[in-house]
Amino acid sequence: MDSIWHIIVTSTPQIAAAGLKYTIPIAIISFILGLILAIFTALVKISTRRGWFLILKAIANFYVWLFRSTPLLVQLFIVYFGLPYLKIKGLFPNGVQLDPWTAGIATFSLNTGAYCAETIRAAILSIPQGQWEAAYSIGMTKSQVLKRIILPQAARVSLPPLSNSFISLVKDTSLAASITIIEMFEVSQQIAAQNYQPLVMYFLVAALYAILCTILSWLQGYLEKRTSRYLRPLN
Repeated sequence: MDSIWHIIVTSTPQIAAAGLKYTIPIAIISFILGLILAIFTALVKISTRRGWFLILKAIANFYVWLFRSTPLLVQLFIVYFGLPYLKIKGLFPNGVQLDPWTAGIATFSLNTGAYCAETIRAAILSIPQGQWEAAYSIGMTKSQVLKRIILPQAARVSLPPLSNSFISLVKDTSLAASITIIEMFEVSQQIAAQNYQPLVMYFLVAALYAILCTILSWLQGYLEKRTSRYLRPLN
């Protein structure tokens, strides 16, 4: 028992440091980039424009379908291990070679963007059509309606599922170990290879992930209360 306790005490700071240096930054950066991409994709998908815009809508639909229909681990392997073999004469003669950090963030961002795009699209469509018509009746343009009326309400509606997506992304960053990023799970594997206590190390990293996600869940609940404080409570 003393040996196990010693392993936990000495290993926890190393794993936590990897979380602060890699896991959390990767999750935050990827989520921000993914959210920007998701908003743009959602707006394209709900647009009623015709002509050349239909091509852009088809690309958006294909992007969402592709990243929601394939495993995240496979996507990471394609971006990091596969793209270097994509050699295009005059453009990428040596293939597309990305460092692990860039490949990880790019993949996580694209994957997150695809899922969040559907969340945001559904949130926008959940706003009653009458609000659009009322805004148009007082002379507001479509962009003004989106910015001032629709998107603020959609943000509140989409907050819970988007928060869940971020929490899932934090856990999914453990897959970055497969492309040599030294995040929390990779550090626990390295320590386990030294002390021959994989069960202890995997339980330890699982506990640290659970603590981090619990904190994020509490923050989610706080944000939901703040954004819903003006709503009439259900009786």
